[in-house]
Amino acid sequence: MTLPSRNALVPFVSVDNMMRLVLHIGVERMLVELAQAIEADFRRWPLFDKTPRVASHSEIGVIELMPTSDGETYGFKYVNGHPANMKKGLQTVTAFGLLADVETGYPLMLSEMTILTALRTAATSAMAAKWLAPEGARTMALIGNGAQAEFQALAFKAICGITEVRLHDLDPAATAKCARNLAGRGLKLTACHTAEEAIEGAQIITTCTADKQNATILTDNMIGTGVHINAVGGDCPGKTELHRDILARASIFVEYPPQTRIEGEIQQLAPDHPVSELWQVITGTTPGRSDPRQITLFDSVGFAIEDFSALAYVHSRLRASGLYQDLDMIADPDDPRDLFGMILRAAGPQGA
Repeated sequence: MTLPSRNALVPFVSVDNMMRLVLHIGVERMLVELAQAIEADFRRWPLFDKTPRVASHSEIGVIELMPTSDGETYGFKYVNGHPANMKKGLQTVTAFGLLADVETGYPLMLSEMTILTALRTAATSAMAAKWLAPEGARTMALIGNGAQAEFQALAFKAICGITEVRLHDLDPAATAKCARNLAGRGLKLTACHTAEEAIEGAQIITTCTADKQNATILTDNMIGTGVHINAVGGDCPGKTELHRDILARASIFVEYPPQTRIEGEIQQLAPDHPVSELWQVITGTTPGRSDPRQITLFDSVGFAIEDFSALAYVHSRLRASGLYQDLDMIADPDDPRDLFGMILRAAGPQGA
């Protein structure tokens, strides 16, 4: 997996280069390829180290580390979630990530992950819907039109064949922004005044709101049979979007139960409430949608393996694109035992 390097230089993908890479590949193509990479890693799920993310919570947000390894490559992501940041003109979520070689422990790549997380979250959502949504679904309600919304809409278009998106946000400016950014991309867009209006005729309902609270974006009486719910916004303790009664009626699918029971919609349920793991649906050991009238719910909180897949995908594209910088971040003395001597030699003859 290593890129050509000299003097232990580490490839770094800046925000600018990540944007260039997305445009170089194409947004929808990149979403499709990310979904394929994530699905491929879900098929080898047992190979990975798995642990709930290490979280530091405060009243105003959370800072988390998300590590995993497949035995050959190690990856982690640093990510925050601060809903109040938006009022300060700051991003709600920011992130960076690193890949390393397990054999040597040396970093292989450091990358921004604010943009990449938005892409991998949308790709994972659409990948799950490919397995769980009703056959022939073409209309999606998108409730919450913030930073994640456009990525979700384009992922569902490219991967699941969605042709219509019904938009709703408590802030009309967010809906207008989302509609403006999606204009001309082959989707029929409808701005809706209420969540109830948005879900009319939708076979897929995506919720991706940001407030850190137990909210009720969807009530039980709003949800008819046969729909797929993609619950993205409930992703930490005390932050949910769905009424508990919806969960009681739905077949629930999750990434990693020990993490989702702490952070997802199912934090509202008993610890032994039955859920299915998405990787087992993909490998054919657990059924996905089995009845046209079934309500399926992907309780998405994001898991480290998805970030590993996204980082590995970006790493695989760097050689051809050249869209990275070399960082001098690993000390590399001629004699591995003489780190102090390397410092002295850096000063030249006088300093030595």
